[in-house]
Amino acid sequence: MTVLSDDEIDRWIANHDGWRRVGGVLTRTIECATFPDAIALVTAVGQAAEERNHHPDMYVRYRTLRFSLATHSEGGITAKDIELAEAIDNLAAGHVG
Repeated sequence: MTVLSDDEIDRWIANHDGWRRVGGVLTRTIECATFPDAIALVTAVGQAAEERNHHPDMYVRYRTLRFSLATHSEGGITAKDIELAEAIDNLAAGHVG
């Protein structure tokens, strides 16, 4: 799998609210409506990640979640990260406060 170019990543970020690049990592912070919504979203993202065999770093602080994505074996952001980020966006739609 090839690391995406800066231009490819920047174009994708421009069309996906909430995502940003921090070094070689895509990151998004999501504020959920309730703590149970946050845990439900973490569970849903965990399942989606397991199905893809591609696992994000996840940080939970009450209703606030932060997802960080990078393909460590490739040394940067790849199409696998973009695919999982889009899945996170779709899953988050029902949990955002």
